[in-house]
Amino acid sequence: MDALYALDEIRLNFSENNLHALNIALAFVMFGVALEIKIDHFKKLILNPKSAVIGVFSQFLMLPFLTFLLTLALHNYLTPTMALGMILVAACPGGNISNFISSLAKGNIALSVSLTAIATIAAIFFTPLNFAFWGKLSVNFYQAADPEMLVRPLEIDAYQMFHTVLIILGLPLIIGIFINNRFPVFTLKIVRPIKTFSIILFAAIVILALIKNFDYFKLAIGYIFLIVLIHNALALGSGYFLGLIGRRPVKDRKTIAIETGIQNSGLALVLIFNPKIFPPELELGGMAVIAAWWGIWHILAGLLLAGYWSKFKYGLSKTQQATD
Repeated sequence: MDALYALDEIRLNFSENNLHALNIALAFVMFGVALEIKIDHFKKLILNPKSAVIGVFSQFLMLPFLTFLLTLALHNYLTPTMALGMILVAACPGGNISNFISSLAKGNIALSVSLTAIATIAAIFFTPLNFAFWGKLSVNFYQAADPEMLVRPLEIDAYQMFHTVLIILGLPLIIGIFINNRFPVFTLKIVRPIKTFSIILFAAIVILALIKNFDYFKLAIGYIFLIVLIHNALALGSGYFLGLIGRRPVKDRKTIAIETGIQNSGLALVLIFNPKIFPPELELGGMAVIAAWWGIWHILAGLLLAGYWSKFKYGLSKTQQATD
């Protein structure tokens, strides 16, 4: 257990300038995502809402709840801040590459884009609320289990988190949707280069931060890898299973699983490194490492799963394949 607490004591090399750059890059990524969102996506969901409702339920209600239960089950192998890192990732909306992964997996692309839009809007409210609610329960559990675990009190400021998420996600989304629907021809010309550039920019900033902290990363990866693997498998599996229970077509099940398992861990990192939300004197190394490795692993897991799903038909009947 001492090795775990050593992770919390890690002081990552992440300056205020790095945080500003990460904020701008993430906002730009969300702007690129919004350029592909049309009002028609919402109209179609009103006419056929079941898969979308299941997808939103899976992301914002089931996954945070299951993550909380997982942190309780693994409490002997986690520090309180590692548990909070898992809950924060689970409280974030789907990642910006979920549409690409759904496409590779031969999922329902329209549903994927629609869920991205809904989840990004919903995250403005649900991310702070979920993290404040489940995070507080988690802190209380760990404090009761071992009062010496938390040397410093950990207060979760839901309002400050709401303010940050609104700026990082809400404003770019509103501007992007407005431009897309008001100037469709112009949007068609700029959407691909903007999306490509924004993702490259965001990835470059994360990679540079990883390089600066590579020694810490090597120290943590052997243990963090297994925790994130279990958590991500839970997210992907629960999303698919919920679609199965809801009798959704296979395409929709794939997409719901991907939207649940590909999380916006970049947003989690932005929140973790925001000194107004988590003061620098708190020892949150384990929390940051969880979110950082999630950002790498969920892409690898998503690509592997998409490659498998794109070639495998589940042995379905002709009627079911037609539905797919």
